[in-house]
Amino acid sequence: MLKVTIIAIGKLKEHFWKDACSEYLKRLGAYAKVTVRELPDSTPAQEEKLILSTLDTLPRGAHVILLDIGGNLVSSEDLARRLDGLAVGGTSDVVFIIGGSDGVTAAIRARADERISFGRITLPHNLARVVLLEQVYRACKISRGEPYHK
Repeated sequence: MLKVTIIAIGKLKEHFWKDACSEYLKRLGAYAKVTVRELPDSTPAQEEKLILSTLDTLPRGAHVILLDIGGNLVSSEDLARRLDGLAVGGTSDVVFIIGGSDGVTAAIRARADERISFGRITLPHNLARVVLLEQVYRACKISRGEPYHK
């Protein structure tokens, strides 16, 4: 089973963000084991330390994907193929990083195995988390050939 860890800067405060994330986490339960590691907002340098120390606690060989506006543009189908390719290659642990409002440091960019973007618009980190969860769920549905009801 796919194991996904989301490292996210900032806590979800408003109930609508929490509700949306909870719904997708519930749906994802049939497809993957998803863990969200919330880290406090701080300066990029402090967030770097927190992200790197969190990465150190995860399984060796986990594939790290940074959500980055400057990363490679991916479609839902691209993400599904990418996750499938990692699984076929023997990587079942995937880590997504969502940086804080000031972005991430060069060290975090360098630590990532790849950088992806869902578009060239800037999303607040709360919304980025919802979009990421929805896209991972959609990727799982695509991979299994299951319909995705809009």
